[in-house]
Amino acid sequence: MTSNTRIVLSSDHAAIEMRQAIAAHIKALGWEVVDIGPTSPESTHYPIHGQAAAHKVASGDCRFGIILCGTGQGIMMAANKVAGVRCGVCLDTFSARMIRAHNDANMLSIGARVVGEGLALDLVDAFLTTEFEAGRHATRVDMIEGASA
Repeated sequence: MTSNTRIVLSSDHAAIEMRQAIAAHIKALGWEVVDIGPTSPESTHYPIHGQAAAHKVASGDCRFGIILCGTGQGIMMAANKVAGVRCGVCLDTFSARMIRAHNDANMLSIGARVVGEGLALDLVDAFLTTEFEAGRHATRVDMIEGASA
């Protein structure tokens, strides 16, 4: 399979079970899963896992990334430090569609202690089935990509 069909998954210790459920779900949809862990329930640091997944997306090795931690917030912040990554935390399917349609997001972050597994799978489906609308939104994405502190 090519990188266009690859999705990297990563999480901290709080989200291992949900990450595994998402991996099985997206495999069933025909995507190749690159699960970079962790596999052990010992406490781990979400910035390490968020940035590792983000580098796989930014490099083009994977088309999309799905990352998880307790709230989805911390791991998302870490991923967004990697140039070329646009990651959003979503708690509803409307937001999951809009980060793709309007922001051309290439990563989705989910809070495993905030949403249940059924909603998490719906978020993944909404994210993966929505295309970027471009047009006026492309200008805004270019502005995000060019933003500096």
